[in-house]
Amino acid sequence: MSVGLVALLDDVAVIARAAAASLDDIGAGVATAGAKAAGVVIDDAAVTPAYVTAFTPDRELPVIARIARGSLFNKLVILLPLALLLSAFLPWAVTPLLMLGGLFLCYEGAEKLLEKLGGEEHGNTLEDPITDLASFERERVAGAVRTDLILSAEIMAIAMAEVARETLWERAVVLAIVGIGITVMVYGAVGLIVKMDDIGLHLAKRRARATQAFGRGLVQAMPLLLSVLATVGTAAMLWVGGGILLHGGEVLGVAAPAHIQHGVAHAVETTTGPLGGVLGWLASAALAAVAGIVAGFAVVGAVHWLPARLGFKH
Repeated sequence: MSVGLVALLDDVAVIARAAAASLDDIGAGVATAGAKAAGVVIDDAAVTPAYVTAFTPDRELPVIARIARGSLFNKLVILLPLALLLSAFLPWAVTPLLMLGGLFLCYEGAEKLLEKLGGEEHGNTLEDPITDLASFERERVAGAVRTDLILSAEIMAIAMAEVARETLWERAVVLAIVGIGITVMVYGAVGLIVKMDDIGLHLAKRRARATQAFGRGLVQAMPLLLSVLATVGTAAMLWVGGGILLHGGEVLGVAAPAHIQHGVAHAVETTTGPLGGVLGWLASAALAAVAGIVAGFAVVGAVHWLPARLGFKH
């Protein structure tokens, strides 16, 4: 009996060490995947406030909560199982699917760019007469969740690439942790951004003059911040979408555009001294945005201009 007990305890110790090693691997995978996805996270945080601005204060946080729930659904219910299945059975399909998502981002960004340049607006805006507030809110949430699906797919794909050599269950755990963590971070930040004016008004009523001044500064900065975020959000759609297309083309054998992007970014980085890293990234992002604009305008033309020219109603 004692020998059997000792053997059992040895087995338990081996299993415990293996589990500890797996947890270490998962922790490292989460950290690496999260860091790699940071650029897309910033894009997500920049895009989302555009769907929430100008709602009445009592609806801002509920709308953000609805979008966050949709984002979790995207990541955990749709993308996580799909990523695991594709990585196991159809790894070649990941890149084409990501490119379709990137093309959609380019289309959305190009439409917004045309609207900013004075073109026709597509879909309702908050300046339009709203007859059904509940329906309008559903449309805004659906639009935000739809855009989030593309950005979330890129985040999950980046995370998957970082843990591709791990076991299936380790990949699943890492993707789940990354998905939940990034969603909490992004929509927590969005909540703080859209409530910044309310926080400022609250601080402006305090007795301390420094606190009052800080609160008034937050209120005054809010319109500018939202305008900057809207612009960054549009740019993010274009440079992320264009970047996905360039990288996907490189993977699929159409490498020339991506090589030009890498070459220009490297040249800028190596010739601009201490700021080389930042300027090199900006050059790479700018070229990705150019690719996104070209692709996005092509899709906008196919969706809006071409049917009108052919006599079809849109």
